[in-house]
Order: sequence, then structure tokens, then C-alpha cells
Amino acid sequence: VHNEYGFFESFPAGISFGMNVLRGYVSDFQYVFSSEGAQSVGMFASIGSLFPAEWDWHEFWLMTAFLSIILAFMNILPIPALDGGHALFLLAEMITGKQPSDKFMERAQMIGMLLILGLFILAMYNDLMKFVF
Repeated sequence: VHNEYGFFESFPAGISFGMNVLRGYVSDFQYVFSSEGAQSVGMFASIGSLFPAEWDWHEFWLMTAFLSIILAFMNILPIPALDGGHALFLLAEMITGKQPSDKFMERAQMIGMLLILGLFILAMYNDLMKFVF
């Protein structure tokens, strides 16, 4: 369905549409930690397959917004190598009044990087399996 909106009508319609899309993304978050979610993790080929075969500006911007939301969400996860991990350590430092030791921070960063590397390997494996089989 294609709706036409005037200039001032477009603002509440855009906000309503954005809220509905975001609500859908949040409700779909339950699949992230399922086996189905693990199988859908991918890299370039998987991301490229999300875009339609024919060019459509609306779909392009929807997919760009979707990928931006995913990246923002992943970045705020409390994984030590990401911003969410740094915020978590700062929050702990604010509460306790003590800075974690350098050795602890180094190990936490290593664990975080191993988690990210594991996710990277899973994404690569899933993409390769899609092409092979």
C-alpha cells in the first residue's frame, strides 16, 4: 500500500512507522540466542542477500537502518572488547570506587576479543556452508 502524506502529516506517520519497525526488531530479539539465530549469523554474503534483487530506495533505507540498529545494539553489549564492556567496567569502578587491575582488564579484553573472534568464525562458517551446500 502506498500512502501519500503532506509535509506536516509525514512527521507523525514516520514516527509511528519507525516505532512499529523498532517494536518488531525488539520482539524478534528472542531468536538471537536460539539455534535458528545462530544459523542466521553471517558475513558479507548473508548481508548482501538481505537486499532485494531489484533496486528499491525504500527497502535500501530500511535495510540500512536495520543494520545500523544491529551494530549499535551489538556495540553496547557488555562484552569487554566493546563499548558496552568499557561502560560496565566504568560503572563497576564508580560503584566500588576502585579501578580494576591492569591484569584483570587485560584478561577481560582477551576474553572479549575471543568472543568476537568466535562470532566472526561462526559467521564465516555459516556463509561458507550456504555456498557449499
